Amino acid sequence: MEQLFLLISLALGGSALAGSVKIINQGNEALVERLGSYNAKLEPGLNFMIPFFDRVVYRETIREKVIDIPPQKCITRDNVAIEVDAVVYWRIVDMEKAYYKVEDLRAAMVNLVLTQIRSEMGQLELDQTFTARTEVNEILLRELDIATDPWGVKVTRVELRDIVPSKAVQDSMELQMTAERRKRAAILTSEGEREAAVNSSRGRAEAQVLEAEADQKAVILQAEAQQKATILKAEADRQQQVLKAHAVAQASEILAQKMKDNPKAQQALEVLLALGYLDMGAAIGQSGSAKVMFMDPRTIPGTLEGIRSIVSDAQVDVMG
Repeated sequence: MEQLFLLISLALGGSALAGSVKIINQGNEALVERLGSYNAKLEPGLNFMIPFFDRVVYRETIREKVIDIPPQKCITRDNVAIEVDAVVYWRIVDMEKAYYKVEDLRAAMVNLVLTQIRSEMGQLELDQTFTARTEVNEILLRELDIATDPWGVKVTRVELRDIVPSKAVQDSMELQMTAERRKRAAILTSEGEREAAVNSSRGRAEAQVLEAEADQKAVILQAEAQQKATILKAEADRQQQVLKAHAVAQASEILAQKMKDNPKAQQALEVLLALGYLDMGAAIGQSGSAKVMFMDPRTIPGTLEGIRSIVSDAQVDVMG
């Protein structure tokens, strides 16, 4: 009998000793109640409790956790039905509040997130829900962090994953996008045709300008060439006349000298003057503005006699 009592005492003592030691893993915390009321919080490591008086009522991790929010129907400000799902990253920062301030922390978190999502989506139009996703995430993060603070929870991040309109809205959006693409294609085509027409007109205008400039330069060059040709011709005629005048002067000097030396030189001079007279008549006849002059052959001796007298007078003047 005594041995049985000893065995019972040893068993109770061993169980009490084992119940007085609690090991908490890293990243976890535990709450201990003593006789039904909160007593202490157990940190990671080795902890001791009073057997039969202390009891662990809540053990949870303080690491960051994720809540996957299922798709929920929402109505936008322009009365369009959409489905939205999200993910929420959070962690417990005060184990005592998380256990004693709310009965089911996870369910409370899910319902709060759903409420906030519906509220934010109801303030936006359909187009804004796609473009303002970052702003909505920031608003949800701020609102949820404030709302969960009394529960000892810190919301670190909120991300909207999918925003899916209803089938009818998707069909309408597809038609709208198709029409928008066609409009842009038509605009691009018309702009291309306009630029091509402008470039073509500009090319023709530039070609006409270049052609006019080329014609102008050609006319100027032709006029300059004609002017130079006229000047050169006039210069040649002038030099020819000067040479002729020099030749006549030299011939006159030679004849005058011969007339002094040879009495018969006067007759030769008369013949030369007569021939010059006849040459002058031939030149006048070849001129475009010449007048036809008729001369009686019988008057030629009289004409030559007149010329001879003129030459004789000139000779007398020279001799004198």
